[in-house]
Amino acid sequence: MTEMQNRPRRSVLYVPAVNDKALAKIGRLPCDAVIVDLEDSVSPDQKAVARRKLSGIFAARPQRTEMVVRINALSSEWGADDLAAVIACKPDAILLPKVDTARDVLEANDRLDEADEDAAIGLWAMIETPRALVNSGAIAELGRDPASRLSCFVIGTNDIAKETGVALTPDRRYVTPWLMQILLAARAGGLDMLDGVYNDFRDADGFARECSEAANMGFDGKTLIHPAQIEAANAAFAPSEAALAAARAIREAFARPENRDKGVIALNGRMVERLHLAQAEKLLAKAAAIGA
Repeated sequence: MTEMQNRPRRSVLYVPAVNDKALAKIGRLPCDAVIVDLEDSVSPDQKAVARRKLSGIFAARPQRTEMVVRINALSSEWGADDLAAVIACKPDAILLPKVDTARDVLEANDRLDEADEDAAIGLWAMIETPRALVNSGAIAELGRDPASRLSCFVIGTNDIAKETGVALTPDRRYVTPWLMQILLAARAGGLDMLDGVYNDFRDADGFARECSEAANMGFDGKTLIHPAQIEAANAAFAPSEAALAAARAIREAFARPENRDKGVIALNGRMVERLHLAQAEKLLAKAAAIGA
């Protein structure tokens, strides 16, 4: 696996591009990634101001933190200018909002191909509309082609609720089937998957519960709206000591001379296959990336 594939995305903090105070703190925060936002958190009259701030933000970027920019939709009046400004800053990735079809990702990729000579900028896609839910499989399939740049899905639960009328209850019972559908599509395409935000940053218990549930559902991490949420997200999406111990045992067992050519072995009374070894190695690689 590459370094980028091993990169942890347990805690991904949204920061408005116009919030100088919040941006000044990101180098000291233990979040895995920051999304500098040009879209929902920036009012129309501040769009140009936010765009002009990008060069300064990235001149002072923290090297250990993955830096992503959410632009306005390319179909909007601000999208093209956003994209041009972001390309000049060379972020790790661009988060595309309101993605409805695979064509939306391909259009952004085409524009990047014309301007990003070293193909260093990746693409993330927000799944937050009914059309995106319906088309999530086709969109995720782009992840199987490295030339598409697509590496991550981000769920927009608030927009999904707004567009469908579904209630966002504390247990998320009404949206969970859709979340699992999108997760399945993401995994089929080899993409990472980030859960949506938790709106009440003062509700630490509720946030921790939702993080735990999302981790059990298979998400890689959670998008955040406040630094107070970082610690709980990092804990929830990090591998447990028990899981790490089991992964090490599997790796060590297959490394023994008598097992190196075997497809299946017995370990502690259980049948263990090569697929379990692949899962163990992936877990250990991600643990190493976060220092666990």
